[in-house]
Amino acid sequence: MSHASATGAFEPEFVALLRELFEERIVFNRQIGLKVVDVAADAVHGRITMRPELVGHFAYQRLHGGVISAGLDAIGGLAVMAAIAAKHADKSPAQRLQYFAKLGTIDLRIDYLRAAIGGHFDLRARVLRLGSRVASTRMEFLGPQGELFAAGAASYIVS
Repeated sequence: MSHASATGAFEPEFVALLRELFEERIVFNRQIGLKVVDVAADAVHGRITMRPELVGHFAYQRLHGGVISAGLDAIGGLAVMAAIAAKHADKSPAQRLQYFAKLGTIDLRIDYLRAAIGGHFDLRARVLRLGSRVASTRMEFLGPQGELFAAGAASYIVS
């Protein structure tokens, strides 16, 4: 029995476990307020709601660049988690979460394109390649109207 559907959607139990791991147990994600909006085998979507403690430039109420970088790194990692989970769809949700213990960032590039000002920000990522040892991702950091504020690329060790 496959736990992930052919469309790339995961069963609610897995999504709930992944959300709890990503939003609560990864403490820094909780600090920046990164929430999972949607997770599928081929793409993930997260959101950060602006708060005063995330401001990087007080005069413009611009989001701190470190929040952008950390958020893109995290959402890229989430995309890799989803791709690994889909690859092991025959296993239980708890068994699939065990694959994430070895996941780590080995390269991260962020292009800051414009000042991030807004009430919330959407983060999207997809895996370009999932190899046996390394995964490559592309990420986007978007404003409330879908404007591209930053773009990222990352590589993650997966084994």
